Amino acid sequence: MRFEDDDPARRNMLPYPMELGGQKFELVEVTKQKDIMLNVARMHAQQEYDRIMEMVTVLQRQAADLKRRLEITDMVHGAEYKFQVYHGQAYWLVQDTAQNKTLLSRLGPNDWSSASPADYQYIAQVRWLGDHTWVEVPQNG
Repeated sequence: MRFEDDDPARRNMLPYPMELGGQKFELVEVTKQKDIMLNVARMHAQQEYDRIMEMVTVLQRQAADLKRRLEITDMVHGAEYKFQVYHGQAYWLVQDTAQNKTLLSRLGPNDWSSASPADYQYIAQVRWLGDHTWVEVPQNG
């Protein structure tokens, strides 16, 4: 069977060769093409999943930090102190075991001229923030 088409523009637009010596083409294996598409889709979905899980990890850490901040705030508000506190200043939360109460102190364990009182157990160094919450100050190594 011979197919003739005299319109050269049509020949150039066909996705397959129409004459002897035309460009060779291969049939696409549909199952192979589907496997490739599925692997690419899985790769992109995995990348997106990993990115979302990184954000979840960050949010979990922020939630834990906020929970600790609220715990520290509750401890400070339950503590006794007899001085004016100022935003941004660092203080110490202390458990006085002799009197069984929590204190807010200006002096840390290394700020005493001799040794700190034996009944004092230092809980954390804290700082008063502008939003009226208290945050634990990280201790340097």
